[in-house]
Amino acid sequence: MLKDIISVKPFELYQLHLKFEDDIEGVVDISKLIEFTGIFSPLEDLSYFVKVKVNPDLGTIYWENGADLDPDVLYSIITNQPIGTYKKESVSRF
Repeated sequence: MLKDIISVKPFELYQLHLKFEDDIEGVVDISKLIEFTGIFSPLEDLSYFVKVKVNPDLGTIYWENGADLDPDVLYSIITNQPIGTYKKESVSRF
């Protein structure tokens, strides 16, 4: 599946509006996905949470402390579809 996130806009109460490269978009409540512990603990402070950015090289969202989220999971939530399975490719041996 792997669709890159191309824009993010924070809303109130840990919600993010995400837009993917295929023009699918929607709102995700991050507080229902994570626990505010470990690398995610700074995100509990809403003034820090709203500093979310898109990393175009990785195709996902992140915060300056290194916290990021899997775009496949976010896409699955927005589209209400299961995360796709990846077809095993044959490996050539030398």
